[in-house]
Amino acid sequence: MLMLWRALSLQALRKGVLDTCVGEKAKQIMRPDDANVAGNVHGGTILKMIEEAGAIISTRHCNSQNGERCVAALARVERTDFLSPMCIGEVAHVSAEITYASKHSVEVQVHVTSENILTGTKKLTNKATLWYVPLSLKNVDKVLEVPPVVYSRQEQEEEGRKRYEAQKLERMETKWRNGDIVQPVLNPEPNTVSYSQSSLIHLVGPSDCTLHGFVHGGVTMKLMDEVAGIVAARHCKTNIVTASVDAINFHDKIRKGCVITISGRMTFTSNKSMEIEVLVDADPVVDNSQKRYRAASAFFTYVSLSQEGKPLPVPQLVPETEDEKKRFEEGKGRYLQMKAKRQGQTEPQA
Repeated sequence: MLMLWRALSLQALRKGVLDTCVGEKAKQIMRPDDANVAGNVHGGTILKMIEEAGAIISTRHCNSQNGERCVAALARVERTDFLSPMCIGEVAHVSAEITYASKHSVEVQVHVTSENILTGTKKLTNKATLWYVPLSLKNVDKVLEVPPVVYSRQEQEEEGRKRYEAQKLERMETKWRNGDIVQPVLNPEPNTVSYSQSSLIHLVGPSDCTLHGFVHGGVTMKLMDEVAGIVAARHCKTNIVTASVDAINFHDKIRKGCVITISGRMTFTSNKSMEIEVLVDADPVVDNSQKRYRAASAFFTYVSLSQEGKPLPVPQLVPETEDEKKRFEEGKGRYLQMKAKRQGQTEPQA
């Protein structure tokens, strides 16, 4: 990841102030320590690259005018699709572009392309939209105003405003309904929610944080993907890969020294996919004045693969409690909505 930061930082110094919807590009070769158990690049590694690119370009833009210095903090990641697996030895090309700015937030669109350097073949592997807010360096609890963006056409601003209002509403609704906690169950039955649910406890250290003492969004996303992958593997007992991630909402900052608990549970299964809810709770153990709080939440979708990389049927989830049945129906609704959207996009235009 250090190569990515250096590449973008050097470009930032060379290009100077950002005053339009221009972007940044970086590239990095994928190495064996980036692999998952199936031998492809770990989904969490790609999520981390996406977030780092977004953080750099949005921080540059938010400091492009004279005024109080700031750092851009991740507030939300829109749905991220894993369109194609990336292999070890390929080069990841990450491009980021600022596409909208509200008074207190920046929208960044990021695309990831893989390149086989032996054949020169390139393919789009990921695309995502991220929202950042500028936090003052003097007081990271203070949100600053964002410099304006110059749009090439008026419709771009209006389209961006609609996306901004939609994600703002969804982020607030998600925070309101995220009060529950994943509880362990003794001797759970196979294919139940309790059987595959998993948790990871992590002490936030300096290497996880920005220079200003709170966790990089990409670090949190990588841990979330790891937990979701464990849940999916326990449910299927096969190789699994990340297919997509619904919006990741960052409800509050996580500071250095906190103990975070990342919990995952199965919410819905179709014939070929699994939806896993991942919750991140932060416990500021060195600060008695603050209680444990919900820091982030998201839904990950995984698919099961054979050793040859072909899709396998997914064991059907058996919801037991009323809450599990409710979450199953909600997951089914999201699945059908996304399925209809994909079919609408593939239908030929009249």
